[in-house]
Amino acid sequence: MWAGVLLDELARAGVREVVLAPGYRSAPLVMAAAADARLRVFTHLDERSAAFFALGVGKRARRPAAVITTSGTAVANLLPAVVEASYSEAPLLLLTADRPHRLRGADANQAIDQAGIFGRHVRDFVEAAPPEAEEAALVHLRALAARAVASSLGRPAGPVHLNLPFAKPLAPTRVPGDVPDGFAAAHPLAARGRPEAAPVTRIAVRRSAPPAGRLAELAARVREVDRGLIVAGPSPEPERDGPAAKALAAATGYPLLPDALSGARFGDAGGALRLGGYDLFLGDAATREALRPELVLRLGASPTSANLLSLLGEAGGEQWVIDAGDRWKDHLNVASDYLRADVAGFAEALCAAMDAGSADAGAEAAPKAAGLEGPSAGDESKAQWSALWRRAQEAAARAVAEASQGELFEGAVCAQVVRAAPPGSTVFVSSSMPVRDLDAFAFPCRKPLLVHGNRGASGIDGILSSAAGVAAGGEGPVLAVVGDVAFIHDMNGLLSARDHAEVIFVLVNNDGGGIFHFLPIRSFEPAFTRHFAAPHGLDFAHAAGLYGLPHERVRTRAELGSSLERAITRGGSRIIEVETDRERNRLCRRAVCDAVRSYLRENAADPGRAPARSRRGGGGGRPDQMGDRE
Repeated sequence: MWAGVLLDELARAGVREVVLAPGYRSAPLVMAAAADARLRVFTHLDERSAAFFALGVGKRARRPAAVITTSGTAVANLLPAVVEASYSEAPLLLLTADRPHRLRGADANQAIDQAGIFGRHVRDFVEAAPPEAEEAALVHLRALAARAVASSLGRPAGPVHLNLPFAKPLAPTRVPGDVPDGFAAAHPLAARGRPEAAPVTRIAVRRSAPPAGRLAELAARVREVDRGLIVAGPSPEPERDGPAAKALAAATGYPLLPDALSGARFGDAGGALRLGGYDLFLGDAATREALRPELVLRLGASPTSANLLSLLGEAGGEQWVIDAGDRWKDHLNVASDYLRADVAGFAEALCAAMDAGSADAGAEAAPKAAGLEGPSAGDESKAQWSALWRRAQEAAARAVAEASQGELFEGAVCAQVVRAAPPGSTVFVSSSMPVRDLDAFAFPCRKPLLVHGNRGASGIDGILSSAAGVAAGGEGPVLAVVGDVAFIHDMNGLLSARDHAEVIFVLVNNDGGGIFHFLPIRSFEPAFTRHFAAPHGLDFAHAAGLYGLPHERVRTRAELGSSLERAITRGGSRIIEVETDRERNRLCRRAVCDAVRSYLRENAADPGRAPARSRRGGGGGRPDQMGDRE
């Protein structure tokens, strides 16, 4: 009854997914979850995979999935997903069964110290009292469940840990006197909860609003400064924060640099000047100098692009960071102002403040402007500023388009996945090189797409399971781009994809750690190849066969496009393996960046002109590789 009350109240508070790994100490929780028709129960053999699957559900559905484990090292296996949930601000509930207190610290089997095992990585930890059939205890348990869900969804969202001690018997067998006769009738709130499936306590999630005075101050600065920039970083709520960033860019007239995980990269631009390819052209010091902003509005977490971070680090001046989380998000120490405020709410409020200020300014300026025609000096200055950014993106788009016509390299893989993804689908991108390649080579387009990744702590563990969780937590196909080392880390996640979700895994296999080829350590052989690149020589067709998934190996851009089209049409989970070469990929990326610099220097005299046509001919990048203002 105690476990049933807990699961009942979690469901009333909005939990719909329970992810469990088999174990006997957690049997009361498992049986209660299995008996509740409101809950979808996913069984995983591996606790680490289960936790990352639940994390993926939370990222996509924006509600916590509950992970149930037995005691001992099963609990310790949750830590990697807990860390990622904490840093990416994703809701997650951890229900860990434990031995009763009398068996702890006494050499009892499978008993470890689980209290506070996740340290500061959880938003809240509660050691629940031992189960008892008593009214006050069960009402308290219901309140505890409501608080756990609210804490997981708080600002910032994150993991919450409930440690739950159970003594035998654990199976749902009847024990005389265990629950007094007539208990449910005598104590309906404790046993059955509030009427009409209402939670015992409705807890509102607080969204922090920016101070009105600071809004007016910032709105005035935006009206004064033409060389402004909006940087939308990775967001825990891309569906909310992405459209808000685009609306703010449209209202201010500032160029928008949307991280691939911001929610602003794809879909209708909403009138914003939205740009891509900035990681490619900001690698040039002269270009960064020409594009140095006077005012930056940075929304959310730090952007993925190292070259964009270089621009922010060198820019100085006014940089406003807006983020609702408690964790500090200015590792460059360049913020002149830091507002702890809900990003979407801030953007909406600043747009309103600017509208109000513009109306007042227009009323005062109207008599002076009578009889004058043409744009103001401020409008011309802002247009020139936008032209600089457009020209830089044109150079990047042209270089990427030309590079994509040759042999397939890893940057082109991510761009191809974005082109193939159907409208309304989700792309899950692995940490390490895939997220960087997607950010650099997948240009903004009007097609609505959602992008997720584990960028909070940027680990490469749990990627396959997280992608499967994202698929289970939402609708539409999921295409996951993953490197071979990350794939090896989480092959048990293929079981999740086979049994619980539909994911098209695009496996980029360069036989080792390709990211290390971009670091100075690559020059130190033979230690580099042996201990950093660490080639494995594995044939992933065997992994596909082991987990019963279709597998296809491609080597060209055309083959990848055809394979993706077939996979999307057929549905189901499968693996498309793309074989690449680590060193050749590094050289291709460098060649693209060199071509970008060349195009920019050819047109340095006229910043508003599009890049010169290359000697190969061609009319520039694809339409979905251009910045768009709608």
